[in-house]
Amino acid sequence: MMTFEVRDGSCGHCVSTPTKAVRGVDQDAKFQIELATHHVIIDPTNSDRGALSEAIRRAGYRPVAVEAGVERLAAKSAPSRDGCCSG
Repeated sequence: MMTFEVRDGSCGHCVSTPTKAVRGVDQDAKFQIELATHHVIIDPTNSDRGALSEAIRRAGYRPVAVEAGVERLAAKSAPSRDGCCSG
């Protein structure tokens, strides 16, 4: 299982777009997005962290890997926006 923090997601579109991107790389992955914490949690079946991160990035978001037990890893250094529906 791997977790990414995606600070630039805040709405339903911000759930569906990365979901489609991840499904394009690993169709059978178990996938959960928690908008409140900005976490994308993926249990892949045949993809690695790099491929999944790149898929989310290509969808227009900035994923930051969160190591097990570590919250907000490097998120403060990543530029953020208010989500796709803002601004």
